[in-house]
Amino acid sequence: MIDLHPQLVKDTIIIGRFNLCILLLMNDANYPWFILVPDCENIQEIYQLDKKDQQTLLEESSLLSEVLAKEFSADKLNVAALGNIVPQLHIHHIVRYKNDPAWPAPVWGKQPAIPYSVQAVKDIKEKIVRLLNGKLVDVD
Repeated sequence: MIDLHPQLVKDTIIIGRFNLCILLLMNDANYPWFILVPDCENIQEIYQLDKKDQQTLLEESSLLSEVLAKEFSADKLNVAALGNIVPQLHIHHIVRYKNDPAWPAPVWGKQPAIPYSVQAVKDIKEKIVRLLNGKLVDVD
C-alpha cells in the first residue's frame, strides 16, 4: 500500500481497500464522510491514471456513492477531488442533509470536527464492509 499524505493519516481512519483505492473514513462524526485514495504513486490528478485505473476509480466511486446515499438516506452526496491542501489524489464522498451543520455550504471549516468513538468506527467499518458485499478488503 502506498504512503498516505500526512494530513490524510492525521484526519482519517483506514476502513479497507477496493481493487484500486484505499477507503478512508474522515474522523469527523458531523458528517458521514469517506475518501477514496487510488493506490498509485505520484498521482495528483485523475487524468494521470492510466485509462483502466480511471475506469476502475469511477466504478469504485460510483459503488461507494450508491451505498452511502442509500444507507445514510442522503439529501445530497458531495463527491469531489480538490487537492488544494493535500496534493495526493483523493476523492471525498460526503453525505449531506438539508439540516446538517454546514448546509448548503461546503463542510470545510464550518464546525469543529467531532472524533468518532472506537465503537462507532468499528460499527461503521462493519456496516460498510457488509454493504459493499465483498468488494472491499479489510486491511488490518
